[in-house]
Amino acid sequence: MCTVVILRRPDHDWPLLIGANRDEMRNRPSQPPMRHWADRPHVVAGLDEEAGGTWLGINDDGVVACVLNRFGTLGSHPDFRSRGELPLEALEHAEAEIAAEAFVDLNPEAYRPFNMVIADYKTAWWIKNDGMTIQTVEIEDGLSMLSAHDLNDKEKSDRLQLHLPRFRSAPAPDPNSDDWMSWTALLSSRKSIGDARSAMQIETDFGFETVSSSLLAIPKPWEKERKPIWKFSPGKPSDTPFDDVQI
Repeated sequence: MCTVVILRRPDHDWPLLIGANRDEMRNRPSQPPMRHWADRPHVVAGLDEEAGGTWLGINDDGVVACVLNRFGTLGSHPDFRSRGELPLEALEHAEAEIAAEAFVDLNPEAYRPFNMVIADYKTAWWIKNDGMTIQTVEIEDGLSMLSAHDLNDKEKSDRLQLHLPRFRSAPAPDPNSDDWMSWTALLSSRKSIGDARSAMQIETDFGFETVSSSLLAIPKPWEKERKPIWKFSPGKPSDTPFDDVQI
């Protein structure tokens, strides 16, 4: 039940900001974001050692792609392809819109249900597979959140009901001054309603927890002095510092 926060500001020097917590079984092995794939030298992404794919990555064109499980579909299944291959496929494209269009023809029955975000400085897209159909929806300007249910769905998601208003009212991070304090505090929040898994940073008694956290900023491409930023915490964001990823 990972969570992604997307802030779109088309007229800003940093038109795309993303915050993401990865929630997974803590014994599932992974490696931090790097250029792990010899056949994909243009991709920087975290590596899921169990299935060989990723949960979040960026390519040299500034396209970001991430995948999330939909509700009730945690883990792999021998009858389905790994969802971790999907961000890698998206990152074969130089533009988010073209990548999103490519998913229209995806066979929804080949994978367990998933949500995806594909974004760059120009556009951002939510890809939904409910197991029967693939839906592609453009994400509007402003701040949105996605977890195990639909985009910005506060009715079904206690996490979004609690934390979406908090992110929307918080000051936006300032990549120019390396100020991410508002979002790191929220990504670390253990505040919950009902189920403890409605917190942003979660822990359970069966080993499922927040295992890493990311902060990304994508600049306008004509701002040559600015490059994409990825800050990565390889653990719970409340306890583990965010370090810069080499992009």
